[in-house]
Amino acid sequence: MRQFNEDTLTAAVVERFQRGAKNPRFREIITAAVKHLHAFARDVQLSEEEWFEGIKFLTAVGQKCDDKRQEFILLSDILGLSMMIVALNHKTPPGATEATVLGPFFAHGAKEYGYGADLRQGATLTGEDVWVSGRVLSTDGRPIPHAVLDIWQAKADGIYDLQTGGEFELRGRVKANERGEYALKSYKPKFYSVPMDGPVGDLVRATGNHHMRPAHMHAIVSAPDYQQVITHVFVEGDPYLDNDAVYAVKDSLVGRYKKVDDPAEAKRLGMPNPFLKLEWDFRLAPETGQAGEKRARKKIAASDAIA
Repeated sequence: MRQFNEDTLTAAVVERFQRGAKNPRFREIITAAVKHLHAFARDVQLSEEEWFEGIKFLTAVGQKCDDKRQEFILLSDILGLSMMIVALNHKTPPGATEATVLGPFFAHGAKEYGYGADLRQGATLTGEDVWVSGRVLSTDGRPIPHAVLDIWQAKADGIYDLQTGGEFELRGRVKANERGEYALKSYKPKFYSVPMDGPVGDLVRATGNHHMRPAHMHAIVSAPDYQQVITHVFVEGDPYLDNDAVYAVKDSLVGRYKKVDDPAEAKRLGMPNPFLKLEWDFRLAPETGQAGEKRARKKIAASDAIA
C-alpha cells in the first residue's frame, strides 16, 4: 500500500521499524515512540503551523547547548521527565539514601580532597560558612571506608561556576576516611532560578509556572561493591521545597543547618565563629549482580556526555 491516512499510517511506520531494526531494545523503544507521537498528534489535532513551531523550539534548544550548558537536560528536568527516569530506574532499597536528578551542572575533573576539604577556596562570592560532616554507611549501618563523594552547588548568587565560565567553585571530590567519615567546608546553599535566558525559559514563562529551585547541595556517592547514588541535600525551611521547578525534592533529603556559636569549636574546625553545621549521613545499598565500582564508573562515564 502506498497511500496512507490517519488510521493506517501509524501501523505502517511501526511495521517498517519492527522489520528493519535489529536491536530488540531499540526496536521496542522506537516503535513505542512512534505510537505515542502519532497518538499525541491525533489527540490535539496538531496543525502544520503548530508542529513547525515545535520544530523551531527543539532546534533552538539544541543551538543553546555547548560544552558548558545542556539545555536538553534542563528541558527534561522542567518537563518532569528526568525525575520520571530516576523513579523508574532507582527503586531505593530500604534504608538507602534516595536518588534524585543529576541536573545540568555536573563537571568532571574537580579537585580531590580528603577529610575536612575546604570547597570555599577560590570562590568568587562568599556566603554563610558551613561545616558539613557525616558518614557513608551501608544500609546495615556498617561504615564504608574511603567512599568518594562528588560534591557541587551553586554560588551565593544562585549561579553555578559553569554558567559564568568559571571552574570548580564550591565543588570537589571528597574522600571519606577509613571509618567512612567525611567532612567539608562550604557555604550554605541558597534557592535560585533555573536558567531562563533560553528556549526552556520561554517555555516556563508560557506555562505561567515559577522557575525556582530550593537550595541544595549535590552529591554523587560511590564505593566499590555498593550502588552509587546521585542525590541532593536540601535546606530545611526553604520556601520552594513544595514547589521545586524540576520536581526533585524528597522528604528524606531535607537537612537541618544548625547555628554554632562556640569559639573553641570554631577554632578546632578551622571555621569562623559563629558558623553553621550540617550533619548528614549517606547510606548505600550493596551492589547486586555487577561490582559496584564497575557500575559506578559506567554511570559517571555516561554522564560525561551530558555534563
